[in-house]
Amino acid sequence: MPLYLDIHEQAPEGLTLEALEQAHRIDLQNQDRHGVTFKQYWADLTVGKVFCLVEAPSAEAAAAVHREGHGLLANRIYEVVEGH
Repeated sequence: MPLYLDIHEQAPEGLTLEALEQAHRIDLQNQDRHGVTFKQYWADLTVGKVFCLVEAPSAEAAAAVHREGHGLLANRIYEVVEGH
């Protein structure tokens, strides 16, 4: 299954780690409907950036989970390969 890194370049002002954790839980609850597996996320809230690593059949499927769950959409989604 393809692996994607999505980048949220402008997180909502005032986003907290607690709110981000809640959004991630919502993603986990909804991911199966789209054949998606969210693996990990990282954040730098001082600059408003969030990164999500996700296995998905397509970038569109990964985006659909965010869109339907909480509306925090990534600005960019890159298909990536894991290095060894």
